[in-house]
Amino acid sequence: MKDPFINRKYVIMALIVLATLGLLVRLFIIQVAKNTYRLSADNNVLRYITQYPARGLVYDRNGKLIVINQAAYDLMVIPSLVTKIDTMSFCDLLGISTEMFRKQMRTAINYSRRAPSVFLKQVSNETYARFQEKMFLYPGFYPQPRTLRKYTKPVAAHILGYVSEVDEGVIKRNPYYKPGDYIGKSGIEEAYEKDLRGRRGVKIFLVDVFSRIKGSYADGKMDTVAVQGSDIVSGIDLDLQEYGELLMKNKRGSIVAIEPKTGEVLTLVSAPDYDPSLLVGRVRSENFAKLQSDSVSEPLFNRALMASYPPGSTFKPINGLIGLQERVITPATLFECHNGFRAGSKFVECHSHPSPLNIVGAIGNSCNAYFCQTYRRVLENPDFNTIADAYFKWKSYLNEFGFGNKLGTDFVNELTGFIPSTDYFDKYYGKNRWKALTVISMAIGQGEIETTPLQMANMTAAIANRGYFYTPHIVKSVGAGHTIDERFTTKHQIDIDTANFEQIVLGMEQAVTSGTAAGVKLKDIIICGKTGTAQNPHGANHSVFIAFAPKDNPKIAIAVFVENAGFGATYAAPVASLMIEKYIKGEISNKALEKRILELNLEGKISEAER
Repeated sequence: MKDPFINRKYVIMALIVLATLGLLVRLFIIQVAKNTYRLSADNNVLRYITQYPARGLVYDRNGKLIVINQAAYDLMVIPSLVTKIDTMSFCDLLGISTEMFRKQMRTAINYSRRAPSVFLKQVSNETYARFQEKMFLYPGFYPQPRTLRKYTKPVAAHILGYVSEVDEGVIKRNPYYKPGDYIGKSGIEEAYEKDLRGRRGVKIFLVDVFSRIKGSYADGKMDTVAVQGSDIVSGIDLDLQEYGELLMKNKRGSIVAIEPKTGEVLTLVSAPDYDPSLLVGRVRSENFAKLQSDSVSEPLFNRALMASYPPGSTFKPINGLIGLQERVITPATLFECHNGFRAGSKFVECHSHPSPLNIVGAIGNSCNAYFCQTYRRVLENPDFNTIADAYFKWKSYLNEFGFGNKLGTDFVNELTGFIPSTDYFDKYYGKNRWKALTVISMAIGQGEIETTPLQMANMTAAIANRGYFYTPHIVKSVGAGHTIDERFTTKHQIDIDTANFEQIVLGMEQAVTSGTAAGVKLKDIIICGKTGTAQNPHGANHSVFIAFAPKDNPKIAIAVFVENAGFGATYAAPVASLMIEKYIKGEISNKALEKRILELNLEGKISEAER
């Protein structure tokens, strides 16, 4: 017979199991809730205040300060602590409208009523000083110390770059950055951002349930100190930079000057330019928009790095070097010039000068015929099977000088220029359907060739050094250890004999002593230079000049481009001569020449050329 109590036993066991499970669930819930509460409490009672480091300072090569820091503040707000205040007085102190006040408060409340957020960014030191005296009247507001950039002179904007707040794109790409951080944009500020930015610190405070600070957490033992960014010594000569920008006022173009023995950039001018202080503080966005929308002057466009020009006759020294190295000419080779170069239907005009000329005289007098003959011999050299093979060899020399590629500088916006390949001509004319005469305009730096002013200054430095250069760079050293990237101390040797460079140097010396640039020679400094007139299909030709000085142990190599200004000797050469004398002697002897260039206004001529 079945025991009647068996079913009752199972019922009791089931009840015990259910009770046990219920107790366990209850204990789990209590424990999780307790931990959740503890976590919530910790978050509520601790406030982390970021300590922003000052960015590193920037000096010129002589120890003069270029970029410093100035105190600024972000005004923070905790909406739950803001009581009824005199809004009008508050807005007057900060120089904002009541509409802006309401907008900023709505934004802060939407973010969090109890957590701090930025109410007003980059309050100046002067504004904060006024506000600080009456801050006790406005509970819920407190300052977050920051720094802003300040410039000792209103120059070198394209060299220095600027600083702006990070956006979501930057934060996604680089986890180091948080909302509210600043980052360098363009120039030194961007290229050396990791060195300049320093390292953030943090202070941790205890706050009560009303978000009021009660003191430091753990007596400050968990705080970290902000570390200031590394200082930078640039290669720039601040006085020379200021002078160069003054010479290029009311003109369009660029100046790049390099110390040949190191590759350090002494000055880099892009005109028109702008005052770097325009891109500092709360007015930065508004001013940037204005500068960016100026499609006439294009002040944000760095012509020294990003503008591509045909080099014109300043390219002739390179073709002369290649001709000598390939032995298709010698220093004694003479070519006649009958007001130009003629071959069949091809005719390249030239100006009147003595004839015939050797390589030295051809550079000194800028003879088109001489270099057309030389270039033709280079491409028709019987040592090569085809024109394309000879052209490839010619192009390889140009690549050694840095043309057609980025030089690898510490500038962030450097462009390559353009040296066409054999494939380019094959595509344009057809394979084996082009000859030396087809591309003869490149003999005199025209045609398809495009170079940047930086590349031309680097070429000039290589000639000054008689066959080598160091990669141009804007920064001389970084930090207390005075370090520099090793790529800037690596010598780039060009595969052309030193003796061939000496012939070119003699020709460039003659160009200034008695040739096309005789009007800018200096009494006690031997300048070696080359004039150029770069053809411009969009208007008046560009005035170009390259030079280095002194002839022996050169201290400066320079390239000057003045847009829509005509002959190289007219405007670019005087600018270069003045810059050379200013750098080497510190003063100008030809005051009349200086006055002419300073008073020269080419803006009207440029506008006419554009029309």
